[in-house]
Amino acid sequence: MTQSTKGGNVWFTSDLHFGHRFVAGLRGFDDVVEHDDVLTGAWIDRIRPDDQVWVLGDIAVSSPANALKLIDTLPGRKHLIAGNHDVCHPMHSKAHKKQRQYLEVFESVQAFSARKIAGQRVLLSHFPYEKDRHEARYMQYRLRDHGEWLLHGHTHEDVKRTSAREIHVGVDAWNLAPVSIQEIESIINAAS
Repeated sequence: MTQSTKGGNVWFTSDLHFGHRFVAGLRGFDDVVEHDDVLTGAWIDRIRPDDQVWVLGDIAVSSPANALKLIDTLPGRKHLIAGNHDVCHPMHSKAHKKQRQYLEVFESVQAFSARKIAGQRVLLSHFPYEKDRHEARYMQYRLRDHGEWLLHGHTHEDVKRTSAREIHVGVDAWNLAPVSIQEIESIINAAS
């Protein structure tokens, strides 16, 4: 059964890195404006005003002001699972002072969350499970793998399935676009 919210669809994305010249270059863009335009265009092409969008972290790298202004203009009811580059993440000592500006754009701001997808409890976090094979940073902020599905970002890989029960929703894995809950359901159902 496909899930939606109040008539709208549900979408996931991560690692937008608006205004980040280095990441734009890694993604093949010479110009950060072109990078941001492609990402916002993909968002606008898919997401409608009554859709729910879960951004699993890293909207920008340093100052979030421009990224927040940009995201505020995009359609959808937005929720943020903060990432290491989001100054509202609890890893940052002044996160409690920064959260208010994020809540002006996002309906909720959390370190992690959970929801049902394809009849399964699915965790949402910026970070992959703590057993990540690529790096040992931020271990104190990673969830432990107790057998539940996890949607995450952070890795910037072009791989959608990062382990038996982990799905990478970062734009690098989904052609610089948000991924629908139906696509996530298909992956979970195919693994069952």
